[in-house]
Amino acid sequence: MKKIFSTLCMALAAVAMMAQDPVITFEKTEHDFGKINEGDGRVSVVFSFKNEGMAPLVLSNVRASCGCTTPTWTKEPVEPGQTGSITVTYNPNGRPGRFQKTVTITSNASEPTKKVYIKGEVIPKQAKPVNRYTVAVGELNMKTKTLDLGTVKKGEHKSGELEYANLGKEAHEVALETRSADSYLINQVTLPTVNANEIGKFVFALESENTKLYGPVEVYAYVKIDDKSVQDEAHKLTIKADIVEDFSGLTVEEKQQAPIMEMANSINLGKVAAGKVLKTSFPIKNTGVNPLEVHRVYCNDSNLRLKAPKPIKSGKKGAVTVEINTKDLQPGAYSRQLLVITNDFEHSREKVTVNFTVE
Repeated sequence: MKKIFSTLCMALAAVAMMAQDPVITFEKTEHDFGKINEGDGRVSVVFSFKNEGMAPLVLSNVRASCGCTTPTWTKEPVEPGQTGSITVTYNPNGRPGRFQKTVTITSNASEPTKKVYIKGEVIPKQAKPVNRYTVAVGELNMKTKTLDLGTVKKGEHKSGELEYANLGKEAHEVALETRSADSYLINQVTLPTVNANEIGKFVFALESENTKLYGPVEVYAYVKIDDKSVQDEAHKLTIKADIVEDFSGLTVEEKQQAPIMEMANSINLGKVAAGKVLKTSFPIKNTGVNPLEVHRVYCNDSNLRLKAPKPIKSGKKGAVTVEINTKDLQPGAYSRQLLVITNDFEHSREKVTVNFTVE
């Protein structure tokens, strides 16, 4: 009985001591900023608290969960019945998207650790046109002057776009000019008159069925500003694509009757005197049934001129003509890779390495 009475006395003494401690209570412990704009800068919220205990309340530390959140708080002791505050500031710069942060408060209160929370969503700021459009094209600016449409199946209509911006103070008339050789390129200007700080688009479509070309192609368009036709490098836009044959619709019978190309993967074209032109060839054989059509023989070296043979009948050979102009080449050994594009559905794009020596 004495033991029970002693325990009860100790418990009552502890409660009495706790009642003499400071007690921290908050009006709210969570704040939702909602959607805030990154460009508007820092946002803040005040968490007010009250000391409902019997002794002065002292906040020894207030710590945020990351460096983007900065707390400031009442440093002086808060007397019983009085109030204090914690101001929490969030910096959204460089932090687009949703966020949720925790602020931990340490004090001499009966509950020594408390937490408050902030959350919201940062709407990213829009980059100024001057920071995004760094390539000058006359009085306009662009991000890039090259558009790569990637792989285009023969007969496919494939489109893409390039943005242009007017960073000046005057409005400009905008149009596009194309070469007659590039008639399979369709183009459109979304803002024929572009005002100051406006952004428009050049929209291009490649009508691949309107060209006989296969493989890598480059098509050019020239930006015409204020009715001034200037077809130079500064105004030239380059549209790239790789045109391939579509074999997906072949039947089993068509595959059985298809041509088959046979060709060495490395060929030595011999020697040529410096400053001279070497004309030579290398063979291609058709071991299939239907005629083999060599659509194109391509090399990105302008010193080589290549000519594909006429359709090669079953069991016959044809020859790729090679003309090497050494005018711009120094003496030495050379190796160039050619791309041979045919209607052999299993070997439609074969690479061959040609070697030659300039003496």
